[in-house]
Amino acid sequence: MNKESGSISIHAENIFPIIKKWLYSDKDIFVRELISNGTDAISKLKRLSSIGEAQIPDDEKYEVKVSFNKDEKTIKFIDNGIGMTAEEVKKYINQVAFSGAEEFIAKYKDKIGEEADIIGHFGLGFYSAFMVSKKVEIDTLSYQPGAEAVKWASEGGTEYELASSDRTSRGTAITLYMDDESEEFLDEYKLRGIIEKHCSFLPVEIYLEDEKFKKEGEEKKPLNDTKPLWLKNPKDCTDEEYKEFYKKVFNDFNDPLFWIHLSVDYPFNLKGILYFPKLRHEYEMSEGQIKLYNNQVFVADNIKEIIPEFLMLLKGTIDCADLPLNVSRSFLQRDSNVIKLSKHITKKVADKLTELFEKEREKYEGFWKDISPFIKYGSIKDKNFYDKIKDILIYKSIDGNYLTLNEYFEKSGGKKEDEKAENKVFYASDEKQQHQYIKMFKDQGLEAVVLDMAIDNHFISYIEMYEMNVKFFRIDSDLAESLKGDDEGEKEDKAKEEKLIEAVKKALNIEKLEIKLERLKTDGTQAVLLMPEHERRLQEMSSMFGGEDMSKMFKGEETLILNKSNSLIKALEALEGRDDKSDDFNLICSHVYDLALMGSRGLDADKLEGFLKRSGMILERLANN
Repeated sequence: MNKESGSISIHAENIFPIIKKWLYSDKDIFVRELISNGTDAISKLKRLSSIGEAQIPDDEKYEVKVSFNKDEKTIKFIDNGIGMTAEEVKKYINQVAFSGAEEFIAKYKDKIGEEADIIGHFGLGFYSAFMVSKKVEIDTLSYQPGAEAVKWASEGGTEYELASSDRTSRGTAITLYMDDESEEFLDEYKLRGIIEKHCSFLPVEIYLEDEKFKKEGEEKKPLNDTKPLWLKNPKDCTDEEYKEFYKKVFNDFNDPLFWIHLSVDYPFNLKGILYFPKLRHEYEMSEGQIKLYNNQVFVADNIKEIIPEFLMLLKGTIDCADLPLNVSRSFLQRDSNVIKLSKHITKKVADKLTELFEKEREKYEGFWKDISPFIKYGSIKDKNFYDKIKDILIYKSIDGNYLTLNEYFEKSGGKKEDEKAENKVFYASDEKQQHQYIKMFKDQGLEAVVLDMAIDNHFISYIEMYEMNVKFFRIDSDLAESLKGDDEGEKEDKAKEEKLIEAVKKALNIEKLEIKLERLKTDGTQAVLLMPEHERRLQEMSSMFGGEDMSKMFKGEETLILNKSNSLIKALEALEGRDDKSDDFNLICSHVYDLALMGSRGLDADKLEGFLKRSGMILERLANN
């Protein structure tokens, strides 16, 4: 066979069904695309006017108008932009995927530069019209002196008509004759909602008009804000403007806590505002919303390729003209700019938090309850983010103050740098439930922090992986040496103590319960119940993911510390071994254990019933004595 070469043939009759069904993910995108085309036409004209290539009055009012008629089943997109000649219609409309925007930028590159504020890139936006219409007409008149107005019409196949038009004003009107399946778009509220979603911040005023009820001379308000706050210099923006913009865009009646105004020109063009919303509770942290724009055109919410997952807890707007979008502008292609952009946004957030900590710590501490779920989640999800903010992570102490880890260790006697040493951080997970332990710590001047969020169990495990020798212990999981009293000068009867321990074990008859006698520095506590930290975390994780039955399977060994300084425990020692007081001994043992359990994690229904019944018996015995 002879070698040959040629061009691949693309048949429009095969392309149009594909465009109609698959080009865009949502049918309502045609509104965005046709309004964007009108905006581009006006942007081109304004650029030409600025360089003397077009003679336009200085007071010219530019606009894009969307006009609909339910009776005629039409929607028109009208602009007073650059318009087209017959030759341009043939070039831009009859050639699928020919980008007039790219040709325009290339032609005037030397005079206007590459940053031309032109939205279109792919030459396919116009064809979205065929997703919803059975016929499309274009009436256009070019800005060029002596140009003839032309009309183009097609019913979505390979055939079109091109003829003279009676249009007398510069610009373009695109008329869509809606098909039966798309009549929903003839509803004013539907159209208004689509425009407000996708085109709220386009740089040209957009108006919506019902042809049947329009009134001559009636003054209407544009549906969009042509100069969104993110385009302003941060120095020129007031706090009230930031708050007003936030409430308007996100329909939130609450003020945001604070915000970050992004303004980058190199190595990519990026503008935007990220808001830290006030959370009503930590489980609301999945409800963030970051709107992504390309040249002020809405693209999508929460695109994970650009926005790191943990930042999606925030609310905000990001506008980047350098986004590598595919033809539908609905999804991002992966490239180095996307990765750089994502890292830059993360860095800016970390920088803002650091600035707040260093310059306005009191305000930072005031925000902490609201922003800590986001910061902790971000630390777990992104090691780079954690490395940037680890020194500004703060912890609420049991005294109500806020401390960094370094400040905690300083108050606790300094951090041990020896690799074999263990730097313990004591914490309470429930201030009310663990009040007894907290009081013991406070009485002895010991430091502990409060970690009472659902995410904290994962968070402290994460920190332990990366911080040398830092270990977290719940306040009831490891008896601090400073809580132990001094036995010096007292003669201990080890045999008697061992006998008491065995008797208490027998009375309680609880599997996996170790019992010890210790002299604590407080005499107001009969006993405390401890569980090794690693076993407690395993049990909590099992309960969280597997339910209560699963947590019982992983029940770890606990330790009951009987306080030798307490008068009740001393009385218990006196009762041990007396046959006539065996009932009293067993009763006190059970009650002391339940009191310790109440101070640690509370009583379940069965335990509570037994405790109340036993309390009644004790009161009866006191009354009869």
